[in-house]
Amino acid sequence: MKYMMTYDLMESARNTNQWLGATARAFASYPMMSWGANPAIDWIKAWGEVTERTFQRMVVKPDWNIPPVTCSKGKDHPVVIETVVERPFGDLIHFTMPGREPSKRRVLLVAPMSGHYATLLRKTVISLLPDCDVYITDWHNARDIPVSAGKFDVEDYTLYLVDFMRELGSDLHVIAVCQPVPLTLAATAYLAEQDPKAQPKSLTLIGGPVDPEANATEVTDFGRTVTMGQLEQTMIQQVGFKYAGVGRTVYPGLLQLASFISMNAETHSNAFRDEIIRVAKGEATEHDRHNAFYDEYLAVMDMTAEFYLSTVERIFKGREIARNDFIVDGHKVDFASITTVAVKIVEGEKDDISAPGQCLAALGLLTGLPDSKKAAHLEPGAGHYGIFAGSSWRNNIRPLVLDFIDTNSGTSQRKKGKVVSLN
Repeated sequence: MKYMMTYDLMESARNTNQWLGATARAFASYPMMSWGANPAIDWIKAWGEVTERTFQRMVVKPDWNIPPVTCSKGKDHPVVIETVVERPFGDLIHFTMPGREPSKRRVLLVAPMSGHYATLLRKTVISLLPDCDVYITDWHNARDIPVSAGKFDVEDYTLYLVDFMRELGSDLHVIAVCQPVPLTLAATAYLAEQDPKAQPKSLTLIGGPVDPEANATEVTDFGRTVTMGQLEQTMIQQVGFKYAGVGRTVYPGLLQLASFISMNAETHSNAFRDEIIRVAKGEATEHDRHNAFYDEYLAVMDMTAEFYLSTVERIFKGREIARNDFIVDGHKVDFASITTVAVKIVEGEKDDISAPGQCLAALGLLTGLPDSKKAAHLEPGAGHYGIFAGSSWRNNIRPLVLDFIDTNSGTSQRKKGKVVSLN
């Protein structure tokens, strides 16, 4: 019960801060406050506006807001989101464009379940849509899932991916980003042994912890030094009475957000200070750079306790993937069984979450895969987010990924070394 009370206490603190911001903004907006010039009122209003928005978006799932896509002949196509597979802990969704010729590149984006919603990959989706038929894993917030839905750990996550790949068929190219990289690799190995015809044509693994010990970071150091008992006592709580998942044990999104911010506390503090100054001066806008980033960054979701704890224990501490000793549903997968799926590794030189070498370790596990089907790219100067959503992704990595997809699908059409759209 104390964990449920702690969960509700965090929600109460968030709600109180949102109320304080709204109150300050409303107070400073009274007409009488404009009778005389008073810079202090402008500062109160600016603080209130930024504070209210900051704490409000912590519990709101962002919309996809995918703009129309311009394809061949300059025609704009609206993007419609359809659910292909619906499951308690996550759906497989499809970004369709009515009236567009079917794309020859079918891509499944495997989104992280690491505190943020799948909309974290919104820019990645937008960048791929002109050239690909895009599907994505849309994971649900654990606080909204009733206890009656059962558990969800790393094995369940892997089996979800297995089912999604089977649903989409073998004419598929999978791109996994960050946290799901080792589990996507495991799902592919599982298919290689249990249902070879359902394997995708290629895997692109971006900045994921296949072997966390290959290059230690603050994240891996934390996982190594803290015991599982300490994690369970300090990080796990029960969902409060406000949500459908009441009683479910989770790693709360608000607690995760506190950890995210603490890693770069000074940077975030400066960002909010500068935004308050811009609002007070009338220089801020609804969709300025600050709001565009923090609307997504601050929107966090709860993870099931079993998923979080099994990730730490089996992926980071036990290094079951790195040691080729991972068991799914009673079956020990063998990465050597992957013999036909082309695999490309993408890492960022300045990635401080999954440092260079952690993802590259996947190629060493693929002893049954010919070297001709292995590829790797280290993006100079790129941090973690830059390798899937920033300018490094758009200008350098994305073209390489599309070229890799074409090379391993038999539909490559190149001109002067560049990828030509197949739409």
